[in-house]
Amino acid sequence: MTLNPAEAVNLFFDEAADLVHLKDEFYDVLKSSYREIDVQVPVRMDNGDLAVFRGYRVQHNGARGPYKGGIRYHPSADLQEVRALASLMTWKTALLDIPFGGAKGGIAVDPTGMSNHEIEAMTRRFTNAISHVLGVNRDIPAPDVNTNAQVMAWMMDAFSARHGYSPAIVTGKPLDLGGAPGREAATGRGVVYVLEAAARQWGIDLGAVTVAIQGFGNVGSWAARTLHELGVMVVAVSDVKGGVYNPKGLDVPDLLHWAASRRSVVDAVDGGDIITNEEIIELDCDVLIPAALGEVIDRENADKVRARIVVEAANHPTTPIADKILGDRGVRVIPDILANAGGVTGSYFEWAQNIQQFKWKEDRFNAELKDAMELAFNAVAAFSEKRDVSMRRAAFAIGIERVAKAARMRGYV
Repeated sequence: MTLNPAEAVNLFFDEAADLVHLKDEFYDVLKSSYREIDVQVPVRMDNGDLAVFRGYRVQHNGARGPYKGGIRYHPSADLQEVRALASLMTWKTALLDIPFGGAKGGIAVDPTGMSNHEIEAMTRRFTNAISHVLGVNRDIPAPDVNTNAQVMAWMMDAFSARHGYSPAIVTGKPLDLGGAPGREAATGRGVVYVLEAAARQWGIDLGAVTVAIQGFGNVGSWAARTLHELGVMVVAVSDVKGGVYNPKGLDVPDLLHWAASRRSVVDAVDGGDIITNEEIIELDCDVLIPAALGEVIDRENADKVRARIVVEAANHPTTPIADKILGDRGVRVIPDILANAGGVTGSYFEWAQNIQQFKWKEDRFNAELKDAMELAFNAVAAFSEKRDVSMRRAAFAIGIERVAKAARMRGYV
């Protein structure tokens, strides 16, 4: 049976909830969303045509603080996917012990062929359509797939036009509008900080491992950059057009240069082989970092994964059946709600900066981020070893227990 994304995430929830003896009456509250919004987003395109897109915002749980979650622009964005991602944010923020709940949003659109004017118009219309559920202490969006600091600037401006200047309404903003130095790199750096902690815990010499990264957007490129700075060999990367593989190591700075100029890594290949996004999952490497879209590791390819560690930089990149296959094969999986939590942790730092009217120094930002990621990893690893369960079950269990405790104390149930 094929599960939709929301059903898959709730299966992970069920498998972990029994570890903390969650009361039956909590299940319906914690597995369902508090509020779901489905809006029409009409946009007058540059050629004069009127295009109508669907936009979504799901607020999953706010027991531990304001709702928090990214906005993605992608054709696959639908209510089921956004529900799943909002739920993951709830457990992620609880696992990192930051004062947010979980939310997610998106528009079902392929923005790659749109002009900046069209994307801006769409962003402003979408923001106005959901602005009644947003707020500095209610719901704070952030960038996600195919959105960036500029999109956050447009969202902030649209909200501020109605409510007054509100830099804390979004995170991941440009520095000139209240963004925090370090936030852009936070998700990718956080992935590497977690991998460093895992290497120490599991006795692995990172200087001797090879890494393949599927996805070379914000997260994948910053992970590659940080790994390169540490002297770790990156042997493969890919983007939407395909990838490049060199078992002797890639020239990461050159690839970053090409990506910055909006060209594919495939065009920058020099001394390597061109591969597909499907092939990168099955490469001979020590560490695989899926940093693109969800459900890229499934029942069809899980038994072909040759990496001994999978670090889930993307949201929900592994289906439940694939997760079981990897576990049975002894592949260690660092789950998404831990591995990519550097983004929401950095967003918390930026939000705090905006509310308190101070500025982070980037060195301190990165140091605090590293401490937070290492603390969360150590907690998950300890739980996993003590209870003899996977890292995923441990991570979910910790998050579920914290949210349930907050909900109970606030009188939700």
